[in-house]
Amino acid sequence: QVQLVESGGGLVQAGGSLRLSCAASGRTFSTYMMGWFRRAPGKEREYVAAITWGGGSTYYADSVKGRFTISRDNAKNTVYLQMNSLEPEDTAVYSCGANPRDNYYWRESAYDYWGQGTQVTVSS
Repeated sequence: QVQLVESGGGLVQAGGSLRLSCAASGRTFSTYMMGWFRRAPGKEREYVAAITWGGGSTYYADSVKGRFTISRDNAKNTVYLQMNSLEPEDTAVYSCGANPRDNYYWRESAYDYWGQGTQVTVSS
């Protein structure tokens, strides 16, 4: 069992930055691939970024590549999403997920555990 709690969301102007954190409970955190997804108002949840259990590989959706960076600190049981050059289109509830399979990182169904989400609002 893994419990996830996101934090770091807020209101920011276009072009600004935010860093989201996802704190995990459970001693098996380091064995999970971790991912960030987001859900904008009236839209389906979409994949944003993922990182392998050891942090050696990272993956990004085209819409955030070059602007967002995912990282993790297994000693702190935490995964981060650094978001730079934010755009109004990035406005969404951001959630982290834990994937025990280390593949299919872009599929919501591959993640067994989810946090409650944190709201990110980017004003123009």
